[in-house]
Amino acid sequence: MIQLFMILMFTVVIHTVDSLSYALRLGGLRSRRITLALSLSGLLVLVSRTSNIAQGPMVGNMVDKALKSASFHLEPKLHGIIAAATAGSLLAMFLFPSVVRLCSRMIVHLEAAGSIPKMTRNLMSFTKWKNGMTYFKWPTFRMLHSLFDGPLPRRLMVLNMTVTAIYTVGVLSSLYAAYLWPAFRLTASTSSGLINGLATILLTLLIDPRIALLSDKALRGEERLGRINRVFGLMMVSRMAGTMLAQLLLVPCAYWIGWIIG
Repeated sequence: MIQLFMILMFTVVIHTVDSLSYALRLGGLRSRRITLALSLSGLLVLVSRTSNIAQGPMVGNMVDKALKSASFHLEPKLHGIIAAATAGSLLAMFLFPSVVRLCSRMIVHLEAAGSIPKMTRNLMSFTKWKNGMTYFKWPTFRMLHSLFDGPLPRRLMVLNMTVTAIYTVGVLSSLYAAYLWPAFRLTASTSSGLINGLATILLTLLIDPRIALLSDKALRGEERLGRINRVFGLMMVSRMAGTMLAQLLLVPCAYWIGWIIG
């Protein structure tokens, strides 16, 4: 149980941090320092990748336990991990307004300090943390309502939901395939790229360029910042919907991997 709890916590952290990358971009737009904002995203990537590294062996160990004991039910636990991904995305939505405001200030501090280590050292004071608490702002129902007040970027939202679902389920489906086809366990456990590769193509060709274009237009004053706020908010909503869609894709993707390797 302790191991499963740690996996769930790591999953919540991974999806919370990944979702809050939108807040970092928006903070860069508000402070008109988008390049500095992108450099700060390395901190988020570091937290996410570290959690991934710690989580991977634990999930693999669950497959080994399921193969050794018939009483160890793997599939419900994998669905629980996906539910933790949804919880992480929902937590990010609650933190989004606060993190946007905090990121705007952090970007200014980074510019003044000149480096991330120096900025971190400067922020390690009780006064700075106390001042930082004033930037926290919980979302309101009015904010949520404003996201859906007007035309929706449906194509962008569907693409983002699909990419998120594929990324969420990629590794888990490959591990479940390793459980279903133990004779090809090594091949199946390393085949998550079959699923994640499609998500990477969609993200690189259809989603990231669109977000970058909107960001550049906002910097040049050709697009209202309010519309960018709304787009990023809808991207987080579609991201959470993608983690929910992943529940339906777990088993079909595992059988697809099994069909390929078998």
